[in-house]
Amino acid sequence: MKDRNISRRNFLKYMAGGSAAIVPGAALLSGCKRGSATVDSADGSAMTMRVNPNTGDKVSLLGYGMMRLPTLPEGSEEDPQTGPFDQEMINRQVDYALAHGVNYFDTSPVYCRGFSERCTGIALKRHPRDKYFIATKLSNFDNHLWSLEESQKMFENSLKELQTDYIDYLLLHSTGGGGHDPETDEELSGLEVCKRRFLNNGLADWLVEQKQKGRIRNLGFSWHGDYRAFQLLLNLHDEGRYHWDFVQIELNYLDWFYANEINQSNVDAVTLYAELHKRGIPAVIMEPLLGGRLAKVNDDIAAELKQRDPEASIASWAFRFAGTPEGVLTVLSGMTYMEHLEENVKTYSPLHPITPEERDFLFHIAELIYGQKEVPCTACQYCMPCPYGLDIPGIFAHYNKCLREGNTPQSIGSPAYRKQRRAFLVGYDRSVPRLRQADHCIGCNQCTSHCPQQIKIPQELHRISEYVETLKKEGGPL
Repeated sequence: MKDRNISRRNFLKYMAGGSAAIVPGAALLSGCKRGSATVDSADGSAMTMRVNPNTGDKVSLLGYGMMRLPTLPEGSEEDPQTGPFDQEMINRQVDYALAHGVNYFDTSPVYCRGFSERCTGIALKRHPRDKYFIATKLSNFDNHLWSLEESQKMFENSLKELQTDYIDYLLLHSTGGGGHDPETDEELSGLEVCKRRFLNNGLADWLVEQKQKGRIRNLGFSWHGDYRAFQLLLNLHDEGRYHWDFVQIELNYLDWFYANEINQSNVDAVTLYAELHKRGIPAVIMEPLLGGRLAKVNDDIAAELKQRDPEASIASWAFRFAGTPEGVLTVLSGMTYMEHLEENVKTYSPLHPITPEERDFLFHIAELIYGQKEVPCTACQYCMPCPYGLDIPGIFAHYNKCLREGNTPQSIGSPAYRKQRRAFLVGYDRSVPRLRQADHCIGCNQCTSHCPQQIKIPQELHRISEYVETLKKEGGPL
């Protein structure tokens, strides 16, 4: 892991080619012949677009992640076709996105309880096909889907659900994730699972054939987990066996240097980005807000950000950082609410790249956030459903929220202990039903292999459970 980390001194090599290349208002990023060029409107007011060097596609720097779709009001009857998701609102938000220059829509067969592709297809079908790009994934996580035949069925079903004849950007999904042997139930490394899901079964070769037939325009992969899988796929690219047109990675100003320090199974974003940049492979960015964590910082950190720029939202700092590096094709955001969409459109219309001074300031902010030791959960829901009914993301969200707000009391002698204890315990019962709380985890470990952040979920749940029990015993009645 030490060999894979890039020092801060080398940062300028990779962040937009140096300070001269990231001056706000620059028309083109340096070295664009190898990466993604920037195309802004003449008056500087429209969405910043990046050019895919493989196809010439002009892709919006803001990509719409269809992973956290708006749901129907509580008590509404679910639609048989779209489940609990508010198709009318999805249509409105897609219409707004397209009208304001957003043209990249990222979905998956497993998002939103399996409804995301269908909801996305319904919304986009109402518009000319040449006005948008569809990205979806081969999400064959479960080992009964690892056969070529079952994976082919998944691809064909994606075309059906999305109501299209071709996919603009097709990804091998979460290529570093681990799993279990279907016969022995032995735990498998992310490298071995990557080979079985995509290579040994001939699936990657079949997808290349579909690309040659025009059913896929760009072929790439997203990566989480086992770094050896990332290296393997890039080595195959270098050897000429496969040509990856793009790669999706997690990148934000906290993960840039701290991903490995937060969780030693992860790799710092600067390392992932550098490997793509030196090969000229466009990068698609996920988790620019780290599951909302960089939009919901504690009050002291928020005050520092506001003091630096009173007009800027907390989230906009993270989006500007993610959009600045040369070779970034698009930055995905799961925008559940219209106000999130409107704000993100504003941030990228046009992008004002992060300056060297702002970059150093954000690294300072990252150090402060890292010092809080939150559980690095992004609420992606990959760990759900828990077979024992736990609300895993909800538990972590409450714990992290209390950390940010200073409501995780450590000393019974503290003057604020009673108030903090009550806030933690009462809030816990309100946000997570008792039967779904951490003390019901039996340590089956089924969730761990599905976690893109490689969180040791049972260990974290047991730690939180023990903390809750300590608070209950120490302070008497609430």
